[in-house]
Amino acid sequence: MTAPEDRLRPRPSDRFAGVEHELDLRAALSALRAEGRTSANGHQQIALMHQGPVRLILFAFEANGRIPEHAAPGWVTIHVLRGALNVRTPHALHVLSDGRLLSLAPNLRHDVEATEESDMLLGIYPQAPQTP
Repeated sequence: MTAPEDRLRPRPSDRFAGVEHELDLRAALSALRAEGRTSANGHQQIALMHQGPVRLILFAFEANGRIPEHAAPGWVTIHVLRGALNVRTPHALHVLSDGRLLSLAPNLRHDVEATEESDMLLGIYPQAPQTP
């Protein structure tokens, strides 16, 4: 078990506790980048919200960082906070810059690549059950 002083971040049970959360995205990105650890794919990430199937995840990409092709079981929003991202789906190549937001239907395969150092807010929202 990791000692509390060895943790980079507060435990998820502490981060997600309570019924209201005000988030400072600039401060969260600054802290994320200050951790100095990137994945093999050239990005860092932290979950800002994870309540049931709903998730908000903040990403800090290095130039040429990427998320390999995958699909999510719910609606996805990709909001470019800073920089530039290419999002490839079976239907299109979306070239997104600061302030652009892309929504993707559930289970749509896609990949993400940063063409420069970039920040992204990812949302995953479950698909509502179909009523007969």
